[in-house]
Amino acid sequence: MIRYALACDEGHAFESWFQNSAAYDKQVKRGLVTCPVCNSAKVEKTIMSPHLSGARRRAGAPVQAPAPDASAPAPDAPASVAMVSPQEHEFRKKLKELRDHLTANADNVGKKFPEEARKMHYGEIEHRSIYGEASPQDAKDLHEEGIEFHPLPVLPDERN
Repeated sequence: MIRYALACDEGHAFESWFQNSAAYDKQVKRGLVTCPVCNSAKVEKTIMSPHLSGARRRAGAPVQAPAPDASAPAPDAPASVAMVSPQEHEFRKKLKELRDHLTANADNVGKKFPEEARKMHYGEIEHRSIYGEASPQDAKDLHEEGIEFHPLPVLPDERN
């Protein structure tokens, strides 16, 4: 599975998951990838920043610069920025509500997600809502086995 940052011709930014890059190309060509805000099928990939995890910064705590990365753009290089419309704020709010609902009402099985999903799929245990972690290879394997699952929405820090 691969996640792409996308934007429509109206400038709405969103993300979507695909089995691989060829699946993305095929779906875009057929008009199956549409903007969740305006439903435009004129969609293209945008530059996607990496997801960084770690402890949240305390209010007022100094921010340390990350270690230099030879492949990273120069500090004065232009960066992708956006002004978010009220509709996009509402969409973000709905994604947060979905994530909060799922994490509050499902069992966190952690790294056992692929194993638990298989057990449910093959009828070894009772179906229930679960969430956890899966490597890209685990996600690919689950997909190839016909096991339906969805990534939890990932949202940037709420201060943005």
